[in-house]
Amino acid sequence: MNDRNAIRGQVQRLLAAYKAGRLGGEKMPEDENPHLDPVRVMQTDDETLRRILVQYRVALQPNRHPAIWKTLCRTFAEQFGGDVRVFLRQSHFRAAEVKAYIAAHKKDFPYLGGTKICNYWLHVLEAYTDCRFSDRENISIAPDTHVLQASARLGVLTEDELHGGSAQTLAANRWDALLEDTGLLPTDLHTPLWLWSRGGFSADINDEPQQAQKGNHHGK
Repeated sequence: MNDRNAIRGQVQRLLAAYKAGRLGGEKMPEDENPHLDPVRVMQTDDETLRRILVQYRVALQPNRHPAIWKTLCRTFAEQFGGDVRVFLRQSHFRAAEVKAYIAAHKKDFPYLGGTKICNYWLHVLEAYTDCRFSDRENISIAPDTHVLQASARLGVLTEDELHGGSAQTLAANRWDALLEDTGLLPTDLHTPLWLWSRGGFSADINDEPQQAQKGNHHGK
């Protein structure tokens, strides 16, 4: 991993670029909402469900993803009264407890039981609802392709590590260590890193050029 302080400086500039709207992101994949509650999903025939989920681009794999969606909805409908909040209250709004329960009941939580998706789901719950986990530090960064590429761009991963089989684990562990004592948590960085990579790293987050700095001094 590159110099810790240098990476932290770039992270701050990346966050500033995100807050200034320079990374885009007016519409994210998770903004799509097919408006299907768990019970309605269970009552919908497979072909109709497939058509709706494909239309809203939440089923990129037309055969596999609708089946996963239906299984998850059945789990929440039958075990938690169709209300995710019941599940979260049962877990005391603690991310660690949510992840432990899902890991112990993977058959009931297909896809969501994966480390990457589970952490991202917890991130989305906080970003799109009034849900707040008391142990946000236990929501690891969700190391998908874009986050991994951005991590390598910042020097958190080497190019060899990026293409190795342990990239996701390495990225999650290194971001945890890198952000220690910064007041930032890994979940705070997922969207900025994702957008920066998706945009082809077009937003410059390096230090200001010397010429620009000199110009600022002359203007005083």
